[in-house]
Amino acid sequence: MSGEREARTVAEKTANSPDDGGGSGPRRAPVQSAQVILSNEPGSFAWSVLANRHPALIQKVRDAFPYGPRQHQALDALLEQNNNGVIEPPAPSESDHEQWSVWGREFFGRSWFDAPFLWAESYFYRRLLDAIGYFGTGPWRGVDPFAPFKQAELRGTAVGEELRALDALADVPADERATALLYASVWGNRADLGFRVTEGGAAPDAAVDDLVADDSALLRQLLPAGADATVAVVADNAGRELIPDLILIDHLLLHRHAGRFVLHVKPHPYYVSDAMTADVVDCLRRLVEAPGEAGRIGSRLWDAMATGRLEVRAHPFFCAPLPYEEMPADLRAEFASAAVTILKGDLNYRRLVGDRKWNATTPFADRTAYFPGAVAALRTLKSDVMVGLEQRTLDALERSGTAWRTSGTHALIQVRR
Repeated sequence: MSGEREARTVAEKTANSPDDGGGSGPRRAPVQSAQVILSNEPGSFAWSVLANRHPALIQKVRDAFPYGPRQHQALDALLEQNNNGVIEPPAPSESDHEQWSVWGREFFGRSWFDAPFLWAESYFYRRLLDAIGYFGTGPWRGVDPFAPFKQAELRGTAVGEELRALDALADVPADERATALLYASVWGNRADLGFRVTEGGAAPDAAVDDLVADDSALLRQLLPAGADATVAVVADNAGRELIPDLILIDHLLLHRHAGRFVLHVKPHPYYVSDAMTADVVDCLRRLVEAPGEAGRIGSRLWDAMATGRLEVRAHPFFCAPLPYEEMPADLRAEFASAAVTILKGDLNYRRLVGDRKWNATTPFADRTAYFPGAVAALRTLKSDVMVGLEQRTLDALERSGTAWRTSGTHALIQVRR
């Protein structure tokens, strides 16, 4: 059986596995024919991640810390495996050896490029943490290898400028301010687009024109009113992308669009800049220390944490190489109890709809039918996966001749009730 065919078969079996949540089970996404994305097509985006991005990241991590010989040797071994070797399981002494043995039983012994792209990326970061001793018992235990990159961005001039721009929004009508902050959250590292206020509206035209789908009106309808409702937000990146998310949460709490927010983050370092609890704290401190409106927002969020109106959680599933269709029962129950779950970023989108070569006009509602409750995706496009487009939008994007799926120049807001 070829690598692609076998990976597709495994994924299809997984997508149709029985519900582990009890009762009648969640709605399942309709079974459709779409190939699992692999990394073995030279020149493809997935291939470039493994062939170029992963080796470059190993070098950046190596340069960022004064690691000892053991770490350097382990990083060398990981680089060789990524480039020329095969996927090896974690050592039996690793605490998660048994779990990864289940997740990787179809892929160990195979080239990294022949495993499903989503799985291979996730496992690469797991092995990178192992190489630098993150899970070990030595002095590097728990030291985030990506912290220098996150801190440099958080303390950079761009964040300072964006926080100062919040002063211009302080007196803008609440609805206009909410629109600006929503677009800021969508764009992440183009957040300044959403913070600027123009005479004609709360967000510049580019922030709207570059959206390939915009269900923001439906999202506003789903945001509850009252002290009893909870909104779940699954975070993506730290630093410059997390700050707009926190500012949007503050606005929605302040104007009683929900009584409580649960912010889900990663339990350990993942995909370079993904947010953990420590990153949330760093962002809150950055806000609190800022002058003007940003400082007031930071103080309100700090108080919201103390009173339970904002809670941070870090479920292990958020670092699993699995689609959300396979979420465990306890996490499914959390999302089911939320008025709406907002998933941020590209990786969450891939896990939400399935990391496959879908026809881009496949309905978003079909691909998320299994999700336990209303769900919204806020994403800047940085990978090939796409669903939910209107045919005329897809045709225009294809005629543009640009790498619109992967360049980060387009974004979306997609919602399913």
